[in-house]
Amino acid sequence: MDLHLGGKIAVVTGASKGIGWAITRALVDEGATVVAGAPSSGTDLPALEADRSVVFVPVDLTTTAGPNELIARAADLGGVDILINNAGAVTPRPGGFTSVTDEDWDHSIALTLMAAVRTTRAALPQMTRRGGGSIVTVSSVNAYLPDPLVIDYSAAKAALTNFCKSLSKELGPSEIRVNTISPGPVETALWLGDHGVAQTVAQAAGVKPGDVAANAAAGAVTGRFTRPEEVADLALLLASDKTGNVTGADFSIDGGLVQTL
Repeated sequence: MDLHLGGKIAVVTGASKGIGWAITRALVDEGATVVAGAPSSGTDLPALEADRSVVFVPVDLTTTAGPNELIARAADLGGVDILINNAGAVTPRPGGFTSVTDEDWDHSIALTLMAAVRTTRAALPQMTRRGGGSIVTVSSVNAYLPDPLVIDYSAAKAALTNFCKSLSKELGPSEIRVNTISPGPVETALWLGDHGVAQTVAQAAGVKPGDVAANAAAGAVTGRFTRPEEVADLALLLASDKTGNVTGADFSIDGGLVQTL
């Protein structure tokens, strides 16, 4: 299927690893130019930079200046057609609610919610100038599946999903679509890497990280984690004109983990 993304300019936050990297690579494969924002380029982005398919912008998206710097680089290339708000991180809180400090809350909200708010705000004039666009935000099933183990992350993701739904109503008449994707556990370092969710929970519980991951996978009816490439495929479909009348929608990709309507 031709998604008609060739020649488009896309901005991806959190682009150097995990879901963000998978989306960046998929966009490049479809012929888009990607302005990739992250604190560092990681191990994979430099190869795409060499092909001039990706412009890497080192930014701290928890600051007020970072999102503006990122979008300014896209403006230098001609504007923004697609925005993928993907930046985020999760820290399990095995010590419970009272162990979560004000600084922890501030960081979660800054990275999970305000990075998307600020990047979107900076991108909108560029999208309007180009006649419209698509905003796809990676949220989480924790937006509606609250979990005390990630209490600050769950709250921030709920706010993020609400923000995107509200914004879709304002921007729809301007030919700018806003949708969210809500993954369950995904095969990335965030879950499975050093200091990831599985390892952190395992250390607190005195078990093996593999057992924590296996238990999480068993919660899905498919019995496995989602692959980052599967999230990327969904993101590209939503970014494309194949879903031209889809806005204000949230798409779960969780292997059937959430079983309520």
